[in-house]
Amino acid sequence: MKKEKTGHGRASGKIILMGEHSVVYGEPAIAFPFQETYISTKVEPDTNMLVDCHYFCGELSEVPPQLKSVKEVIKQTLNVLHKEKETFKITITSTIPAERGMGSSAAAAVSIVRALFDYFDMPCTQSELLPLVNRAEKIAHGNPSGIDAAATSGNDSLFFIKGQPIESFPMNVSNAYLIVADTGIKGQTRAAVSDVAHLFEQNKQRVSQHITELGHLTKLAKQAILTDDVYLLGKIMNQAQVQLKALTVSNDQLDQLVVTARENGSLGAKLTGGGRGGCMIALADSKEQAVKIATAIEAAGAKATWIQSLGVKN
Repeated sequence: MKKEKTGHGRASGKIILMGEHSVVYGEPAIAFPFQETYISTKVEPDTNMLVDCHYFCGELSEVPPQLKSVKEVIKQTLNVLHKEKETFKITITSTIPAERGMGSSAAAAVSIVRALFDYFDMPCTQSELLPLVNRAEKIAHGNPSGIDAAATSGNDSLFFIKGQPIESFPMNVSNAYLIVADTGIKGQTRAAVSDVAHLFEQNKQRVSQHITELGHLTKLAKQAILTDDVYLLGKIMNQAQVQLKALTVSNDQLDQLVVTARENGSLGAKLTGGGRGGCMIALADSKEQAVKIATAIEAAGAKATWIQSLGVKN
């Protein structure tokens, strides 16, 4: 008896370590895959074209507007595979909180493309994957940088400047743990980016200084990672948070969690992503310290925390 075929795809979350907002103005950013959160997709035969996920369960043709990018990536992937008339059920499972700057929309697209290629026994290369994901991301975010697609589908840290090829490099910090904390509040990326642009128009010289400094700190962070200097990386993260606060993209909840992390031994702490909610990140030099920080952050109001080693796995 022939085994019933299924297809499987998976993608990690992503974290922006440095360069939020300044990346919009041509400065570099650093992002990397965050393996503690992920999205997995399963494709299995069905007589109808069905989608089953947290937001919706039913016919693909009836998905709500917030799943328009999912509908698009399925359609475009089937076009590439020349399987437009096939029907099946797609089940999407996620541990990435949505609208927190952790790449959930890109990860969903990556996992769907990989699952469909797997279902039809086709190898899925990055050169085939990324254009499909970025097309879906344009629907989800308007004008994506491409960094979410690259980070959620890869293994390395990414150094990125708008309009230039994404450069990968190893996360070479041997005794470092990153704590990610969810404020429980949806990030306000579009509003924050718009407000920074408005500030820029009002006081170009002052805002340019903050943006240039964020770019400088991002370059220093890359060197700290490559030279395995976790303490310098922590200091840089703290300095970046000062600049981000000056750009008005932090808020009371983020500030409180950042202070709590530092009071409990974090080497550095800052918001990550668009700000005004979403997540913050904190750096620790041991697993024990990371657990202590995570516990304190949760007591201070974080909805959830995750810990990931930044050390190179030998």
